[in-house]
Amino acid sequence: MRLLIRFFGFLFAIGTVVFLVGVGGVSYFVWKYSQDLPDYSTLQNYEPPIMTRVHATDGSLVAEYARERRLYLPIQAVPRLVVGAFLAAEDKNFYQHGGLDFSGIARAAVVYVQNMGTGRRPQGASTITQQVAKNFLLTNEVSIDRKVKEALLALRIERTYSKDKILELYLNEIYLGMGAYGIAAASLLYFDKSVHELTVAEAAYLAALPKGPTLFHPFRQRERAIERRNWVIDRMVEEKFIAAEDGERAKKQPLEVTSRPTGAHIFAAEYFAEEVRRELIDRYGEKKLYEGGLSVRTTLDPKLQQIAKKTLTEHLVRFDEQRGWRGPVSRIDLAAGDWGAKLGEMRAFSDISWRLAVVLEAGDQTARIGLQPPRERSGQIATTRDIGLLTLEGVKWARWAQGPDKGKAVSKVAQVVRPGDVIHVEQLSADPSGAQTFKLRQLPDVEGGLVALDPWTGRVLALVGGFSFDESQFNRATQALRQPGSSFKPFVYAAALDNGYTPSTVVMDAPIEVDQGPGQDKWRPENYSGKFYGPQTLRFGIEQSRNVMTVRLAQDVGMPLIAEYAKRFGVYDDMLPVLSMALGAGETTLLRMAGAYGMFANGGRRIKPTLIDRVQDRYGHTVYRHDERQCQGCDADSWAGQPEPTLVDKREQVLDPMTAYQITSMMEGVVQRGTGTALKAVGKPIAGKTGTTNDAKDVWFVGFSPDLVVATYFGFDRPRSLGKGATGGGIAAPVARDFMKLALADKPSVPFRVPPGIKLIRINAKTGLRAQPGESGTILEAFKPGTAPPDSYSIIGVVDSEGRPLTVSPEADRAVGSGTGGLY
Repeated sequence: MRLLIRFFGFLFAIGTVVFLVGVGGVSYFVWKYSQDLPDYSTLQNYEPPIMTRVHATDGSLVAEYARERRLYLPIQAVPRLVVGAFLAAEDKNFYQHGGLDFSGIARAAVVYVQNMGTGRRPQGASTITQQVAKNFLLTNEVSIDRKVKEALLALRIERTYSKDKILELYLNEIYLGMGAYGIAAASLLYFDKSVHELTVAEAAYLAALPKGPTLFHPFRQRERAIERRNWVIDRMVEEKFIAAEDGERAKKQPLEVTSRPTGAHIFAAEYFAEEVRRELIDRYGEKKLYEGGLSVRTTLDPKLQQIAKKTLTEHLVRFDEQRGWRGPVSRIDLAAGDWGAKLGEMRAFSDISWRLAVVLEAGDQTARIGLQPPRERSGQIATTRDIGLLTLEGVKWARWAQGPDKGKAVSKVAQVVRPGDVIHVEQLSADPSGAQTFKLRQLPDVEGGLVALDPWTGRVLALVGGFSFDESQFNRATQALRQPGSSFKPFVYAAALDNGYTPSTVVMDAPIEVDQGPGQDKWRPENYSGKFYGPQTLRFGIEQSRNVMTVRLAQDVGMPLIAEYAKRFGVYDDMLPVLSMALGAGETTLLRMAGAYGMFANGGRRIKPTLIDRVQDRYGHTVYRHDERQCQGCDADSWAGQPEPTLVDKREQVLDPMTAYQITSMMEGVVQRGTGTALKAVGKPIAGKTGTTNDAKDVWFVGFSPDLVVATYFGFDRPRSLGKGATGGGIAAPVARDFMKLALADKPSVPFRVPPGIKLIRINAKTGLRAQPGESGTILEAFKPGTAPPDSYSIIGVVDSEGRPLTVSPEADRAVGSGTGGLY
């Protein structure tokens, strides 16, 4: 008995020692791994990378920008169905355990021992809490050290945060494939719907993805994806998250993934979206753009954007086709195998409605063409082959632009295309036999841009920077520096009208020589027609775009003053004060010109063209607002007899409102009687100015109604002549006409606003003198207080015997005496 007692005592002592050593070892082990554990308290203030979303004026989505596509969703906003799917798939005991699932750990340990030496990845037994610890605070390294740290962090996280908070972090951080992080972004990306709209099958599929998004890819691994989804559905039934019959119905549903586009979400808004992206990067930096979760409300009007894109592209194509066919895009050897596979590998542009095709047979009346096969969702080229017909009517425009057949009319389809040619085609209709018929197309060699903005705020309503964003991301509306030509002239005339001249001031339209300095030939500017028309009014000069008159006026006003006006209007930052600049020889952008004309339309108030109305941070706080006007009285909850709210506008007045109206009235004459008569077809008050540069390398039209500015230009990216006879009035103005016809179709016909103080006096349109009773050929002209139509000529450009400007009326005395006259 004594020996037995001693034996048990010995065992107890040994056990106590082993226990103490074990406790000490475990304590040391825990202490050691606890020394360099990450600070788990950072989870409290965790701000995950969230994608920036860009919206149009009507709230529709324009674009999304993110390195990790994520929308943060509070746990209270996550439907029970979605929570149940993830718990069933990942951690069914989540709300019962304290951070570690010991049965799962034991099971994983057994598997690990069994797989030692095989190279297989160890089986996971991580709880959702452990995955939060790993995803937020650790790496994906496969090691014992990382698993120990993960377990320690999980225990601490459980003691610090509620289960709901841990689950919220997990559901918003987990990677679910195809660039989507978190359930909100994945729901949009895979099914184009919010989490509240997910079905049982859809929620189960998302819950199947954390184990391996690529293993269960919806297109490349479709069978495995469905198998894993159905396994999750079974777990949901087993855990009583859904009824058995609901589970059976869900498993019978096909896996229908409707991928959400990741580029510009509004067709035709690609250039606009990219310009917004550039501005956000300049303003906030790349990190804030791609991770900051900004909410951006832009100025884009989707309806006007669609009209702008359609109008510009139609005119670019029309101009290009009028100059002939340049040949196929490429060629395919039809004898070398499947033409569809080769054609499918060729680059096509997604932002135009045309398709690539290869000519299979070419005859007199038609050509058989094979259409580029689409790609399956898996990325593979489709195996089906579609055939269509290219009709004679669809190729008649295609006179050869070069070579021995240049300019010859087309009488046979085979004259234009031959088997093996790769071409662009546009579908027309189906002929009586049911075959699809197509028209031959070619990518235009010419480019251009169009901008439409609100003159009262500077908000850019539509912007198109070229024919195809897929073809070229260079934005001709904002990045291309082009010579505005005669569309700059209104700023010369505005400087004159603002400094003592009137629309009836007469300038001599006669040959002029300008000394350009030692060793330089004399400059002899000419009118577009090559003719001279004698003494004419300023109104006539701008309506008919007389170059010589503009040069004489600029010489009389002084180029330094004109350079100051160009800077004030934002056309140029620092214009060289030489006379050729008065004819638009400098370079500027389409957006700058649109903004400058907007200041004529709004009565001379400074505006800054903008594509962004407002930017909010991830918490909904406004961090930028374009409109800085203050609204007094707008914060009242109800009306209690107080005055109406008023807008306090502190923007700079860059031009006298009366001058702005005078130049607007003169540019209205450009549309009614001058070089911009194409715009008369709009049928509403329009003012504007055409522009054509030397050799017609650029053609412009910039114009406006009382509430809309439109600017457009055509030109080659590598400037060269657009052809003999090309003018702004013949090429650019029709683009603005067609756009404004549609844009203003449902708008009332509102005349331009006449500012207080302006006197409208009837004058002789030809001479500028006050009209006599019953006189024909008269117009109403705008005059400022203290000015009136002259009773005799005061001709700028005519000097007396001593070389001084000839003054024959009080009006000319005022102009010269003001310090703005003389020679420069």
